[in-house]
This record gives sequence, C-alpha cells and structure tokens, in this order.
Amino acid sequence: MARYTGAVCRLCRREGQKLFLKGDRCYTDKCAITRRSYAPGQHGASKKKLSNYGLQLREKQKAKRIYGILEKQFRTYYERAEKMRGMSGENLLKLLELRLDNVAFRLGYGASRNEARQLVTHGHFLVNGKRVDIASYKVSVNDVISVSEKSRATEKFKVFAENPKTLPKWLSANPENFEATVIAEPAREDIDVPVNETLIVELYSK
Repeated sequence: MARYTGAVCRLCRREGQKLFLKGDRCYTDKCAITRRSYAPGQHGASKKKLSNYGLQLREKQKAKRIYGILEKQFRTYYERAEKMRGMSGENLLKLLELRLDNVAFRLGYGASRNEARQLVTHGHFLVNGKRVDIASYKVSVNDVISVSEKSRATEKFKVFAENPKTLPKWLSANPENFEATVIAEPAREDIDVPVNETLIVELYSK
C-alpha cells in the first residue's frame, strides 16, 4: 500500500495553508503554518506568481495531500469520476469522501485522516458485519460501518464514543453502539475541503 511517509507539516507549508494533516496539533501554536508560513526549502520565503498551470497543479496536490493518496491512485479516481454522470470535479470529491478511511475520520475515529487510515488498516472496522482493512474501500448508500467488538473495549474507542463529532448530512451515527450508516451520497456543499475541483479538471483536460 503506497503512501506518503515524510513530514506532513512540510505539505501544509508547501500549499501555504492549513490542511489539518496532524489533527489537534494544527489548532495549536505548534502548527508549522503558524510558525513558518512560507514554503519549505532554500527559496521558500521568496514569493512567486503562479501561472495558470501552477495554480491547477497546486490544487491537485492539495487534494491529494488532504486525502492522503499518491498520484497514480488519484489519477485513477479522476478517470472513474469522468465516466460518471454529472460534473467530473464533484464526482472526484465524492469518490474521495466515500473512502472508508475518510468515512472513519468523518465519524470522529481519529484526529486526522492519517490516524483514521491507520485504524482501518489495523482491522478495527466492519462494513455490513464484515471486517474491512482496506483504507480505499468505497462505501455505498445504506452501508453500516461499525467498530469491531474487540476494539470497542479499548480506551481509544471509548474516548471517541464519549466525544461524538458533528457529522455531515450524508452520515448517521449511533455512538453508543459504535455504528454509523451512509444515508446518502455526499453533495458538494457537504464536502468542506478547501479545494477548487474545477482547476483539477482543467489540469487533467489538457
């Protein structure tokens, strides 16, 4: 399973904004953007005007980094989105939102998508009663996501249950039973990531 293993704070600095890749740390004074708001590297502090291509590229990189996936997989998602009905950019974000690791994050299991992804790969979740440890697994409407019986007893999941997260409209949860249901596909207004998907479509359309 390919994934980025470098320093994630550098990614936020490269994009010039908080991507909230480290969870709670991003809300403190220790956040890299708060301390050094310029891009990493020798020439990071120098300001450069981006071309149209540069703007499009940065938007694609930002989306990849938010959802924690690499180029080849991201391109596959885009090609799949193009074949779906509707707008390709919105379809792309919808597919990314329906990844199991992202759903686990949206449900409050993990302070960041990276932490939620780790919980998925360690086998803590069931989909419709069956154990799924593939972070990219695509959930569908009416799927029931639950925490395995063994994992519910751990202190980490008890904390998650005691501090339920505000959910997007397309998810419904019962924290006491460690269960949630996908009640609809996410609409664009329900996806709060700071990404302009139109620029991504323009980049791939060249």
